[in-house]
Amino acid sequence: MHLFGGNFAHQASVAQVVGQQGRGRAGIEASLDVEYLMSAGANISTWVYSNPGRHESQEPFLQWLLLLSNESALPPVHTASYGDDEDSLSSAYIQRVNTEFMKAAARGLTLLFASGDSGAGCWSTSGRHQFRPSFPASSPYVTTVGGTSFKNPFRVTSEVVDYISGGGFSNVFPRPSYQEEAVAKFLSSSPQLPPSSYFNASGRAYPDVAALSDGYWVVSNRVPIPWVSGTSASTPVFGGILSLINEHRILNGRPPLGFLNPRLYQQHGAGLFDVTRGCHESCLNEEVQGQGFCSGPGWDPVTGWGTPNFPALLKTLINP
Repeated sequence: MHLFGGNFAHQASVAQVVGQQGRGRAGIEASLDVEYLMSAGANISTWVYSNPGRHESQEPFLQWLLLLSNESALPPVHTASYGDDEDSLSSAYIQRVNTEFMKAAARGLTLLFASGDSGAGCWSTSGRHQFRPSFPASSPYVTTVGGTSFKNPFRVTSEVVDYISGGGFSNVFPRPSYQEEAVAKFLSSSPQLPPSSYFNASGRAYPDVAALSDGYWVVSNRVPIPWVSGTSASTPVFGGILSLINEHRILNGRPPLGFLNPRLYQQHGAGLFDVTRGCHESCLNEEVQGQGFCSGPGWDPVTGWGTPNFPALLKTLINP
């Protein structure tokens, strides 16, 4: 904030830390999340949830969600920049965590997850290749954020796909009704779909939206670090913007946005810049040659509906 936030009002520090924290200093990931959530969502009170340990050798999502379930007052927008390969988790664990996502949605929380930094991913068994979806990005009850780059990386220009932007189709969750029209349109109109054996076309498709994920400055333990990239950056940025919109809604006597996906798809991505150029990465084999899905007009499994145009998005989401 000292380096980059001198010309706008902002909070001086995190308002509350919930959960246990270790004694080490914050790493670049935590610094990135906090700095861009608090700057994009300027002057909004920010909490940090800390859940040490692992579950099934993976991220402790269930511990965090149970913590939320046992709190009566908590922030309306949550962003998380971590994820696991869908196939690395047991079915019982995925379904249990997804139940908590349903409960959070029913409570009116907006949960944002990074789509991942491996494009469509790749999973190889017995010489057969498939794309590898990420969880919780693939849950139908969270809003998943992909990534973009500036066409000219040294200037603020139009946005194109960041080739690392995670996206694809779940092998666990069926396609929810709210995205049926958008996904069917993409599958029927995309000029360069990968072979059908690589993905589950009837699965929950993600991401839902995107934001810039390339070329960030992060100050970590007082050291400015340039060219930090990933959907770990785009997710808190989108979360900060939604928090500003919630502020306007609350000041106008309306409730927070809550579960955003049905509205996003019903309004066909209104208030977002449509990203239509570029493809993301996948399996490095002869059949797909490292290319996953490609963006196009409307929704696509690379950048979703696109990146936020704050004035237009505020106008779209301010009313019930």
